[in-house]
Amino acid sequence: MNEYLWLIRRELWENRAIWIVPSAIGAVMVLAALFGHVDVTLMNAAPQQGALGGVLLFASGVVFLLVMSAYSAWYLLDCLYAERRDRSILFWKSLPISDAATVLSKLLTALLVIPLVYFAAADLTTVVIAFIVSVRARSWIGGALWNPGQWLQLQALWLYLIATMAVWFLPLAGWLLLVSAWARRAATLWSILPPLAAIWAERAFFGTDRLARVFADRLFTGYPGSALRNLQGSLFALFGLPGGAAATTPISVWRLLDPVRFMASRATWIGVAVGVALTAAAIRVRSRAVEL
Repeated sequence: MNEYLWLIRRELWENRAIWIVPSAIGAVMVLAALFGHVDVTLMNAAPQQGALGGVLLFASGVVFLLVMSAYSAWYLLDCLYAERRDRSILFWKSLPISDAATVLSKLLTALLVIPLVYFAAADLTTVVIAFIVSVRARSWIGGALWNPGQWLQLQALWLYLIATMAVWFLPLAGWLLLVSAWARRAATLWSILPPLAAIWAERAFFGTDRLARVFADRLFTGYPGSALRNLQGSLFALFGLPGGAAATTPISVWRLLDPVRFMASRATWIGVAVGVALTAAAIRVRSRAVEL
C-alpha cells in the first residue's frame, strides 16, 4: 500500500498540472464573482431562488467535470509515453518497483486521484463564490447558494459519479495506457486511428455499424442510462425546476442514483473485463519498453 501511495505522490510531483489546472479554473471563477456583474430580476419566489442556486452550484461542478475528463484522457495517453521520451524509464526500471505497480498507480491517478482533486477544487471554489456573492449582493441570490440540503446532495452526486465513471470508462483508460506504452510517436493518432479503421472495415465489408454503436454507447450514451435513473426529471426535481417528470419525483438525489442497476448491468462487467485485459497488456508492453 505504501508503495502505491509513493507512486501516486510521484505522479503529483511530476504532473503539477493535476492541481494547477483546477486551481486556475477556480481562480477565474472567483475573479468573475469578485468583479463580474450579474443582474437577475425575474427570480423572486423562494422556490425559484433555491432552484437557481442549485443550478449555479451544479453548473460550476460541470465545468470542472468536463475539464477533468479531458485532462485525465490526456494524462493516460502521455504518462507512459513521456517516460520513454525523456528517458526516465531507465531510471525507474532500475528501482525495485514492478511494472504492474507503476502502470496501476498511473491508472489509479487518472481514474480516482485526478477526479478527487477536481472535486475538492470545485467544492472550495463554490464555497468561496457563495461567500463573495453573499457579501456583494446582500440579497436572495447570496442566500440561494447556501442551501445545505442541495449542497450535501450534490456532494453525494459527484462522489457517485467519480466512482461509477472510474468503472465505466476503465476500458477507455486501459486502451489509452496501452497506446501510451506502445506508441513510438504520434500517440494521439494511434489512439484514434485503430478504432476508426475497425469501424470503417466493418461497414465496408459487412455493411453493419455494430462497432460504431458499441463505441458510442461506451463513450457517450451508455453511462447515463446505466448509472443514473430518469436523468432529466430527477435533476429538475433536485433543483425544484418545472418539468414533466419532476412532478412525481421527490426532491432527492437518491432518486437520480441507480447503483444496483449499474452493478447488475452486463455492459458494466464486460467493460471491466476489457479494461483489465487492456491494462494487463499495457503492463506487458511497458515491461519490454525502452527509451525512444
